[in-house]
Formats: sequence, structure tokens, C-alpha cells
Amino acid sequence: MSLNLNDKKAVVAEVSAQVALAQTIVVAEYRGIQVGHLTQLRAKARAEGVYLRVLKNTLARRAVEGTAFADLASSMTGPLIYSISVDAVAAAKVINDFAKTNDKLVVKAGNYAGKQLDKAAVTALASIPSREVLLSQLAGIMKAPVAGFARGLAALSAKKEAEAA
Repeated sequence: MSLNLNDKKAVVAEVSAQVALAQTIVVAEYRGIQVGHLTQLRAKARAEGVYLRVLKNTLARRAVEGTAFADLASSMTGPLIYSISVDAVAAAKVINDFAKTNDKLVVKAGNYAGKQLDKAAVTALASIPSREVLLSQLAGIMKAPVAGFARGLAALSAKKEAEAA
């Protein structure tokens, strides 16, 4: 379905608003994917807070024009699906995880905080744990010395009580 000029302006404005908030954009070629699989990908993206959209490349180029993601415009050829996220790794993780199970989705390029990423770099970015996981790991690391110290004190106290008896 062809878009009129006002519709195109609305799409560019919507995507530009998402790009303005984004830390990461990942583009992937989706040629030959069944509608049911695309629906699953969209549901997964929605659950992860990722803006996922199939766009005309000319509209996507206009949306990233003048932003930190402008370098990505050179990779915008062919039928692409755009994954945009505020979270640094969510966009890469959603696309990369889906590409593992569906060989018709091919990661083409990405951009993280203004740095151009190739397919290998997108995969590496996707392997980084999410913010919540990193925070819980940090809390566990910080808690470990305190817990060990408390166990040591309890053992020392039990030893003193045994010697006194």
C-alpha cells in the first residue's frame, strides 16, 4: 500500500521520536520469513521494550538523518526490519536470538551510541547480559564478603561458647 505525503511525514516523525531516545538500532534482512514468525518476533520485541518496524529505507534514512545513527544509512538496502531500543542491548538481543532459530532473518548492521556495528559486533552486543542481570550479579558480588564475614563471626562465637562450657 502506497503512503501519501502526510502519511510519510507521520511515519518519519514517529520513527525520529524513537531514534531520539534510542541507544541502539539493529537492521536485519527479513526476506522469506513467514507472517507467523514475524508476529512472534514482534511479540518478543514488544515484551522486551524494543520498537520493531518494517520501514521503507528512504523513510528510515530521513529519520536517522542528523542523528548519531546517520552512518547506518549506508547499510539501508533491501527489505529490512528495524529494531530500535533505549536499552543498550535489547534491540541486538531480540534480533540475534530470533536469527538463531530462523535462518531467513539475517543481521545486516547496527549502531550503538553512534558507533557503526557489523554482524559480529551486533552478536557480541547481544551476548552482554541485560541491565537487570548485571545489577543482580553486582549485588551478589557485594553481598558475598558480608555474608562470609557473618558466617565467620558465627563460627567464632560458637567456638568460644564451646570452649567456655
